[in-house]
Amino acid sequence: MEDGEDSLNEDDLVSSQLVRNGAVESAEASVSLYTAESNTLNVVGFIPPPGTGQKIYDIDPFLKTHREHLDYRYSQYKKMREMIDKYEGGLDAFSRGYEKLGFNRSAEGITYREWAPGAKSAALIGDFNNWNPNADVMAQNEFGVWELFLPNNADGSAPIPHGSRVKIRMDTPSGIKDSIPAWIKFSVQAPGEIPYNGIHYDPPEEEKYVFQHPKPKKPESLRIYEAHVGMSSTEPRINSYANFRDEVLPRIKKLGYNAVQLMAIQEHSYYASFGYHVTNFFAPSSRCGTPDDLKSLVDKAHELGLVVLMDIVHSHASNNVLDGLNMFDGTDSHYFHSGSRGYHWMWDSRLFNYGSWEVLRYLLSNARWWLDEYKFDGFRFDGVTSMMYTHHGLQGHVTSHSRAPIQENWGNFTGPALYKISHVVWGVIITVSPNHFPNSEVGFTGNYNEYFGLATDVDAVVYLMLVNDLVHGLFPEAITVGEDVSGMPTFCIPVKDGGVGFDYRLHMAVADKWIEILQKRDEDWQMGDIIYTLTNRRWSEKCVCYAESHDQALVGDKTIAFWLMDKDMYDFMALDRPATPVVDRGIALHKMIRLITMGLGGEGYLNFMGNEFGHPEWIDFPRGEQHLPDGRVFAGNNNSFDKCRRRFDLADVDYLRYHGLQEFDRAMQHLEETYSFMTSKHQYISRKDEGDRVALDSDDKEYGGFDRIDHKVEYFSNEGWFDNRPNSFLVYAPCRTAVVYALIED
Repeated sequence: MEDGEDSLNEDDLVSSQLVRNGAVESAEASVSLYTAESNTLNVVGFIPPPGTGQKIYDIDPFLKTHREHLDYRYSQYKKMREMIDKYEGGLDAFSRGYEKLGFNRSAEGITYREWAPGAKSAALIGDFNNWNPNADVMAQNEFGVWELFLPNNADGSAPIPHGSRVKIRMDTPSGIKDSIPAWIKFSVQAPGEIPYNGIHYDPPEEEKYVFQHPKPKKPESLRIYEAHVGMSSTEPRINSYANFRDEVLPRIKKLGYNAVQLMAIQEHSYYASFGYHVTNFFAPSSRCGTPDDLKSLVDKAHELGLVVLMDIVHSHASNNVLDGLNMFDGTDSHYFHSGSRGYHWMWDSRLFNYGSWEVLRYLLSNARWWLDEYKFDGFRFDGVTSMMYTHHGLQGHVTSHSRAPIQENWGNFTGPALYKISHVVWGVIITVSPNHFPNSEVGFTGNYNEYFGLATDVDAVVYLMLVNDLVHGLFPEAITVGEDVSGMPTFCIPVKDGGVGFDYRLHMAVADKWIEILQKRDEDWQMGDIIYTLTNRRWSEKCVCYAESHDQALVGDKTIAFWLMDKDMYDFMALDRPATPVVDRGIALHKMIRLITMGLGGEGYLNFMGNEFGHPEWIDFPRGEQHLPDGRVFAGNNNSFDKCRRRFDLADVDYLRYHGLQEFDRAMQHLEETYSFMTSKHQYISRKDEGDRVALDSDDKEYGGFDRIDHKVEYFSNEGWFDNRPNSFLVYAPCRTAVVYALIED
């Protein structure tokens, strides 16, 4: 086997297979009918059989030097597809695990199933049986699945009432533990309590939300408004799905974006994790409302013509033992790799074993659940670089030792300190001493050896191919965006052609470049360097670019507006007083940076909510003071929500300079809607002027400029070669001004 991967083989599958779904048609003939409950939308999906996987070599002949690895990768993908067809009836049936596992209602009662092979005994407990562990004991089958059937009550009512609390009690190798069911659809933290409780969410038919509006078509140019529902209020509190639906969605539409990307949807016990330490993968965050509230939000977005993407986390899981999947059945190898390979030392989280049959079922079903049940239009997959490489895109001092596995003892991760972590790859013990975190990322250079070798996690890449197969097959209009900083070749090439199958890659280098440049003097900015970073992407593989995202807005970092204007933002943003040179410069460059990024950086564009108008200050989630066992104390912020909100009110009043920035961003989005310049096939950079510095009307007074450009002037092109172009025209280009000219036909 190549690359040190312990992929699932057919013999393992037969012994670990969970539930055989009976006579289900094969994936090659799999057809899924996806219908909105109001019958306003009918989309027929079809998961085609695997292709040859050879077109990648026509697209990029340099890949032929790594043909052995790439062909092996594709053979592993085809093998997995074949086994899923043979044992599960196809990818369509396999991805409906939520119809078998977790709680499922029938006319006779409720069946509850849970895969927990490490448990010695299991019982369902909750409000419905007064938390009696002897009342509803479960039975285990030969595949490690615990099962229980609860018949309806004598009056025909459900044995578990809607909204009641439930947990599974297991006797495990780690002792007796009460866990939230892995497939739970809703979980809630009661006031004054620390652990969450699983909630049996099964409202009566008359209370279930019914979708009313069809999904929008996939846009040619993707203009994404990245948003966090909880922190979207102007008030210092957690916002609701309902308020976001009524107040924020119309704002996004008016600004001219055609997609909203929702962060922190999957339930996460720790609010300050920004939603990236998921505890309950099938449950929407209860802080913001109920599952039906979220459905109403998505439906409203569709009514407004907005595509709704979900920031989905399949790269890792919270290490929370009380509320999440970690040590679920008392073993550390249940859903995750055991030992160091199953632990992310920087994120302090658990890493999935993508070679496990049941992990594949769980994650594929999870992706389908959000598309099927909540009508999301696609995903932004988080942390894909971490998934695709065993080093997770992180570097350290590496030393090889003896060829023997070791026993690990993990402490709690507490902050930017030095740790020594043992990592087992192919039986070789690797000791990793990470440097301090800002410099710990692997510096990918573009050398193909960095992408196709021993460091590649083929099981994870195969999972990404499978989930893209599933999403694009059953939901043809769905969009997948992958967060990959490495620049993995074939990332955005269809699976049938040998690629990983994403529609877009996040062009993450652009934001880093802007931060680097903003720390230099103006006279040291090099236009050639800027243009190179903006346009340096793989041919035929689409990118979503951004000048900044939520990462730069977090406490400890600085937004572009803060880099540019810093403390002057507090005192000189009102129009009734003169601006400082710092503010004038900052407002001008803030607009130019966004326009040039959107114009050259990719086929899609992303903005984090509030950054469009230069939101002041940073994001700081409410947190208390932390006392560590070693005596160190980390200061909190008195659990304040003051900086965990978005001050949209600052941009809505016309007496603050934030308003001009917002209006410029709105005009920029509507301009792209009209001219589709991000996806234009004719894009040519004729001049990168280092002397004039910028020759790109951000100078319009409406956008906080100085009105130095006369909009009534007509410009006529002249024949004659200039900058290797056959036609040209002269323009007036004041400093720190970006102007877009549109062709008017005679």
